[in-house]
Amino acid sequence: MSLFQNISELIGAIKLPINDPILLFSIILFIILLAPVLLKKLRIPSIIGLIIAGVCIGPKGFNIISLDQRIELFGKIGLLYIMFLAGLELDLTSAIKNKNKSIVFGALTFFIPLLVGFPVCLYFLHLSPIASLMVASMFSTHTLVAYPIASRMGVAKNPAVTIAVGGTIITDTAVLVLLAIITSSIKGELTTLYWVKMIISFVLFGIVVFGIIPVIGRWFFKNIEGEKTSQFVFVLATVFLCAALSQFAGIEPIVGAFFAGLALNRLIPHQSDLMNKIEFVGNALFIPFFLISVGMLVDVRILFKGNTALIFAATLTIVAIIVKWMAAYVVQKIYKLDKYQRRLIWGLSNAHAAAIMAVALIGYQLKILDENILNGTIILILVTCLVASFVTENAARSIVLNEQKKGDNNNKYDQREKIIIATSNEDKVELLLETAYLIKSKENKYPIYPLTVFDDSSEGEQKMEVSKKLIKKVIKLLRIGEENVKIMTRQDLNIASGISLAVKEIKATDVIIGWSDKSSTTDLLFGSILENIKEYIWENIFVCKLNTQPISIKQVYVVFPEHAEYEKGFNHILYKLFLYSSTLNAALHLYAHEATIDFIKQHAVFLSAETNITYNVFNFWTDFSNFPKNNQKENLMVVVSARKGTISYNEDLSNWHTKLAHSFQDGNFILIYPEQLKSTFETSIIQANDIDVTYVSKNIKRLQKLSKRITTIFKS
Repeated sequence: MSLFQNISELIGAIKLPINDPILLFSIILFIILLAPVLLKKLRIPSIIGLIIAGVCIGPKGFNIISLDQRIELFGKIGLLYIMFLAGLELDLTSAIKNKNKSIVFGALTFFIPLLVGFPVCLYFLHLSPIASLMVASMFSTHTLVAYPIASRMGVAKNPAVTIAVGGTIITDTAVLVLLAIITSSIKGELTTLYWVKMIISFVLFGIVVFGIIPVIGRWFFKNIEGEKTSQFVFVLATVFLCAALSQFAGIEPIVGAFFAGLALNRLIPHQSDLMNKIEFVGNALFIPFFLISVGMLVDVRILFKGNTALIFAATLTIVAIIVKWMAAYVVQKIYKLDKYQRRLIWGLSNAHAAAIMAVALIGYQLKILDENILNGTIILILVTCLVASFVTENAARSIVLNEQKKGDNNNKYDQREKIIIATSNEDKVELLLETAYLIKSKENKYPIYPLTVFDDSSEGEQKMEVSKKLIKKVIKLLRIGEENVKIMTRQDLNIASGISLAVKEIKATDVIIGWSDKSSTTDLLFGSILENIKEYIWENIFVCKLNTQPISIKQVYVVFPEHAEYEKGFNHILYKLFLYSSTLNAALHLYAHEATIDFIKQHAVFLSAETNITYNVFNFWTDFSNFPKNNQKENLMVVVSARKGTISYNEDLSNWHTKLAHSFQDGNFILIYPEQLKSTFETSIIQANDIDVTYVSKNIKRLQKLSKRITTIFKS
């Protein structure tokens, strides 16, 4: 019997839907692992990817898994976990500082969607009054999906951001309370006795959650500091206790989970090890289970049975976007904000992800909302997250560019400077180490840190020993002095993760890595080492492809993207380039937009540039044909790039590294990613890098160019 026949018989023996708990759990875990990775290549966010996976395996898809009590249990846990994280991750400090403005915006972003959404649902979509009220309340919610973009752009402390963050607390809390009232009304419990009971229960519930739990939590974290497992279990127990108390008080359990997050917010620092554990468990297990369970409820066949489902989806999405703009517009007029701050508030409050899914699911389970609303909600989430990310990115960029004072950018030397060299190519260690030594500031008393990351295999340990010997040999060859070099080794199966941990450990400011021409199927699926390093490491990154000794470099060509001068690490990078060319006595040719060149000229004197500098206005970023290809061994091509979501990033930068490698195969080049502001806030249900607005921006720019051409034709 052939192997193929054995596999066929095995597949034929499996009865659908699968009921075996081990096989069922295994399938779901593989979906959680692979679905986001595969769909990310199609520019589909992980939140939508997991929902699509749930659609495929659910009873309304291929019926691989039935929606039984096991799935529902994990789904409910995931729902509570989402609402808990929504409360836990909010920045209460900034919200309290601007509490009056936050309260006003919170009220506006709650009531305007209700006042507009209710008649639209009632008279246009012909929903019942109670269903119209529930859907309108869904418009009032929002999730701060785009906050990491604002943080990375350096506008996290802008009043517009603090207003949006504070308003999130107000509107989401109000929606959850309204949801409790609606569900009680459906159950026929909305009597005078109910209101009295609800008020008393709510007061007692508030005393327990916001009065007693923080006191117990503070004592527990202080006295059980070393027991990390116990701390995590305490947090979980608190979440589900609050959910149970909320249910006992006649309120939806998700309200209790959300309030538990608010109660523990100040006790768990956002950058702490405990917070990492909480987010890890949620992102790895509970939240994906919830998203898959939601997908198993969705019936995509409805979308193809007529125009009704599409009308519902389009209406929900358009109304959700418009009402949030209206709230941002009113708050702008009240507090006399500028148009860019209005757009920033609109962008931050436009995305719907966490609370809206909770409301939609509960409404569907109570049979208040039908499948048209559930399907429409999924489309609404996708569109609003894209719009929010696009609007926030553009508004934040405009705010930064319009600021007159950018703070103190005149420090030519970073007192924190520590340089790490990470390479697996033994042939390039000497060139990288020499490059590091050339860009190292004379004031810097720290050593250079060559880093070798190896796995736990015997071959990895052997490579580590070889690398150590080679580096010591290079030190003697370059006559650097062993006190100026400190060899580091790290054991990690993932190279990018190993480098990241080393950077955090010594608080490095600069990371030098060697260029790799190799690519594999794994890179296509999970991203290359460079892509992962950019995601893990926010410090200055130098990617070097060097074929000749630096001493032979006579000409250094540097290309800057537009707005590069606004990046946090720009002055540091500029100083390194001046230091490098000055030490080698090489001519420095700078290519950039006019504004960037003006900025560099102002700082060139301060940076004591003792080298021959030429400035070239350069606006063509699609190729490198304008740069000399002859005498490549004497030339160094340097491209200053940018990470996605930063102020100087544009779609032309996405494939610069490929074009650079193609144009200078036999030459020398360095690709630089300046230091960025690390995002201090991440929404656990969806990550900022899940939303790629590059192609949206590109198409919008194309439409703008087309519009200008058409206008010019008509004018002529």
